[in-house]
Amino acid sequence: MSIQRILVVDDDALSREFLVEAVAALGYQPIEAKDGLDALARITAESPDLLITDLRMPGLSGIELVQRAAKVAPGLPSVLVTAQGTIETAVQAMKEGAADFLVKPCTPDALEMVIGRIDRTRRLVRENEYLRAEVAPASPEIVAASARMVETIAAAQRLARSKGTVLVTGESGTGKERIAHLIHQSSPRRGGPFIRVNCAALPDALLESELFGHERGAFTGAHKAKEGRFELADRGTLLLDEIGEIPLPLQAKLLRVLEEEEFERVGGTHTLKVDVRIVATTNRDLAAEVRAARFREDLYYRLHVLPIVVPPLRERPEDVVPLATHFATLFAREHGLDTPVFTDAALDRLRAWSWPGNVRELENVVQRAVVMLRHSRIDVDDVSFAAAAPRVEVSRAEPAALADGRAAPEDLGGLLANRTLDEVERLSILATIEAARGNKTEAARRLGVTARTLSNKLKHWHATGLVA
Repeated sequence: MSIQRILVVDDDALSREFLVEAVAALGYQPIEAKDGLDALARITAESPDLLITDLRMPGLSGIELVQRAAKVAPGLPSVLVTAQGTIETAVQAMKEGAADFLVKPCTPDALEMVIGRIDRTRRLVRENEYLRAEVAPASPEIVAASARMVETIAAAQRLARSKGTVLVTGESGTGKERIAHLIHQSSPRRGGPFIRVNCAALPDALLESELFGHERGAFTGAHKAKEGRFELADRGTLLLDEIGEIPLPLQAKLLRVLEEEEFERVGGTHTLKVDVRIVATTNRDLAAEVRAARFREDLYYRLHVLPIVVPPLRERPEDVVPLATHFATLFAREHGLDTPVFTDAALDRLRAWSWPGNVRELENVVQRAVVMLRHSRIDVDDVSFAAAAPRVEVSRAEPAALADGRAAPEDLGGLLANRTLDEVERLSILATIEAARGNKTEAARRLGVTARTLSNKLKHWHATGLVA
């Protein structure tokens, strides 16, 4: 987030008044302190974004204040103002942690230049820290030959010109995140950050902190203040991936940000304003979630401003071969191999498959074929769907009976009798995944558990050999 609150420290009332007026005239919110000790108290209470302090003051000098402030608020940038415009003073200030310095009498233009330089540096540091943890795709390359997908891409590019919230819906693996990235790259915000939050992958308590940030001491382990993803995405785009997974209490706070573009960090009291364009994705039917009281109606209508539906791969079969060729080229280059070609039999098999896992499944199938390839061509025997989705380890009749929900009571008794509770749970979960065509998030919804719970169970069974 850009600099908003600036703490001005000077024991001379006239000098302090001049700086405060200059800061306010530049559009920032000034906070005053008459000396170093007063400034330390203000830093703790007000959480400023920038410290501007006179060098020579009674009690704590400006350099001593910068040193103490670094311990109280790590990462707080500071600027020293001095009448001693010597190189030695500037070098000492920088060595002690100051981000820059100003020479009295400082003009509003010089002040604006220094603040802007620090703001740009802070933004680059934040973005680099984010990118080290989670790198977004370098470019929103989308391969499409079908009329439906071409129109979806064109619609996304048209909507990108507006500032409105975009809701991208579609089954898991259809490419919703790539559409979201395309919207960012096609928008006037393309020069700003593109920040992603996977709402399904974070525990509820951590998700709030990731979205809105937290102040030092807000909870156990919060040893320093942390900016949230909304602050990181200021003047850019924030992707809320799988927004249907956000718990109800957090939905109210999210609604406020969407409506008022302001929020408080966890444990904070100061209101922060941001300029963020929201793109949300979900594989859930949010209208049905609203009817089931699992999603706020007001938030749904706030999100459903500019909707885009990404069709599943089975409804755009013209894209299968171009996508397969694209992935083969991509993975061959990645592994230092010559790009293989598909035989007609292999392509026929790809076209005939229903792709319950959509584009992500196709990507996995092609990657497996390229990595395991023994020849220069991908033949029908190299195309395997066995690992694409977990299968129920029972007879053919059992998953069909359970998945379709048509088994008679006496049949269910035969299917479930003499099994342990763990086996019954496993059979129910795998059969539900079967009924949901491999869509684990949808299966979790039907089972009444979180996607995270379902994923943990599948990982455990896979590790113990109970699921292939």
